Amino acid sequence: MVEMKIQNVVTSVELKMELPLGKIAESFEHAEYEPEQFPGLVFRSESSKVTCLIFRSGKIICVGGKTLAEAKDGIKKVLQSLKKIGIKIPKNYEIKIENVVATANLKRELSLEDIAFALEESEYEPEQFPGLIVRLQKPKVAFLVFSSGSLVCAGAKTEEEARKGINTLVRKLKKIGAI
Repeated sequence: MVEMKIQNVVTSVELKMELPLGKIAESFEHAEYEPEQFPGLVFRSESSKVTCLIFRSGKIICVGGKTLAEAKDGIKKVLQSLKKIGIKIPKNYEIKIENVVATANLKRELSLEDIAFALEESEYEPEQFPGLIVRLQKPKVAFLVFSSGSLVCAGAKTEEEARKGINTLVRKLKKIGAI
């Protein structure tokens, strides 16, 4: 069993209402809003490590959580902060998981050329990028595989899906004799 570590959980919420980004930026010391450079407001919470991107459309994206609970909590804290400055937040909203990014290390050197040749679902262009890209269909996740044996899994919707993806990739690498 390969040890997996969650690096980032990205969550979002659609409030289905317009948000006054100028007012929000003026009200919060830790907000960055430069609409000429980026259409959203960047909100860094003082009490957690997450960063939320708040858009005028009412969409909020939270990045930087190491767990689902941390990522959901980041959105809830932003919503509480918005309520405190008089913005009416709908009672019903759904926090969605957009992406779970996990890493693992196989603790051995890999021949990316050999893997690229043997795995149909892989791409390797070392002059463009030093890692091999592997896209799995079940579960639907993508990997960056490095010659050091490090793996980055992206696109999972749950921790379990990331774990399943890593286990599937490890089985495929064993089957072709790469590990």
